[in-house]
Amino acid sequence: GTQKITSREGKGLNSTRTMAAPPRTRLLAVIGDEDTCTGFLLAGVGDINARREANFLTVDKDTTVSAIEAAFKTFVARTDIAIILINQSIAESIRHLIDAHTEAIPAVLEIPSKEHPYDASKDSILRRARGMFSTEDFK
Repeated sequence: GTQKITSREGKGLNSTRTMAAPPRTRLLAVIGDEDTCTGFLLAGVGDINARREANFLTVDKDTTVSAIEAAFKTFVARTDIAIILINQSIAESIRHLIDAHTEAIPAVLEIPSKEHPYDASKDSILRRARGMFSTEDFK
């Protein structure tokens, strides 16, 4: 769409020009434990779209692996999501899906949780990035 912007410029003359509306911003999605989701929601990343779909999944001891898989697949398919943040401990349960995701957008970033520190050896994206470079690249 377009929007009209009217401004006063110069010697009191009105100037009207048409500008394209800025593109809708893309979202972060979060798959995490309660503390992680709460922190990101308090930071303002929470969103519910027109189809009443949230951009986060809070995982607790009762959350099934199939529910986590479904949320991940939904977030990957949504065009309004640019980055999926997932606790690394939760990512372990759906490692096959994360390893199979090769698109740049949405980017999948594994993050630590309070109970589980980050382990670089388990991070699919980091392993892939290491495979792209040789030690010669850093000399």
